[in-house]
Amino acid sequence: MKRWYVVQVYAGFEETIKSDLDKKIEDDGLENYFGQVLVPAAKMKSQLGADAEEDQQLFPGYILVEVEIVPESFRLVTSHPRVLRFLGGKEPIPLAKKEIERVLSQVRGEVVVSSKQADFVVGSEVEITDGPFSGFVGIIEKVDSENEKLTVMVSIFGRMTPVELLFSQVKQ
Repeated sequence: MKRWYVVQVYAGFEETIKSDLDKKIEDDGLENYFGQVLVPAAKMKSQLGADAEEDQQLFPGYILVEVEIVPESFRLVTSHPRVLRFLGGKEPIPLAKKEIERVLSQVRGEVVVSSKQADFVVGSEVEITDGPFSGFVGIIEKVDSENEKLTVMVSIFGRMTPVELLFSQVKQ
C-alpha cells in the first residue's frame, strides 16, 4: 500500500532530485510502487505588497514521496547521491493522513500561508525600519493581520500623524 514518506535531501536540490527520481522510476519500471514525488511549496504572502504572492518551499531540505516501501523502491530513493535518508532511517515512518492532507491543501492553494507571523499589540511602540519614515518610532493604533498592515501614530513636526505600514517595515 502506498503511503506518504518524508525524505531528507540536500537543501536547494529538491526540484532536481524530484525530476531525477521521476525519470528513474520510469526507467526502472517501478511506477506501480510509486505515486507522487512532491516538493511542498505554497503561495506565501509577500512582504513587498499586500496582493503579491510567491511560491515558497514549505520544508526546505525535504521532499515528500508517495511510495510502497519494498526493497526496490527504498533503494531507488536512497541511492540518489543528494538524498540523505528517509525520516525514520531503515524503518521509514509514514505521515499521518491528517498531516499529508494539511500539506496538500497548502500546496493546492486552499490555505494561504503567511510568511511572517508577528504579534503586534495596539498601544505598543515600534521602530520603523523601511520607507520614508525609516528611523522614526511610533505607537501602534490599529493592526490588520489579514493584510499584514499596521496603522502607526508617528510624531511629525510635533503632531501625531497616522502612517500605514507593512509588518515588514517595522520592528518591535
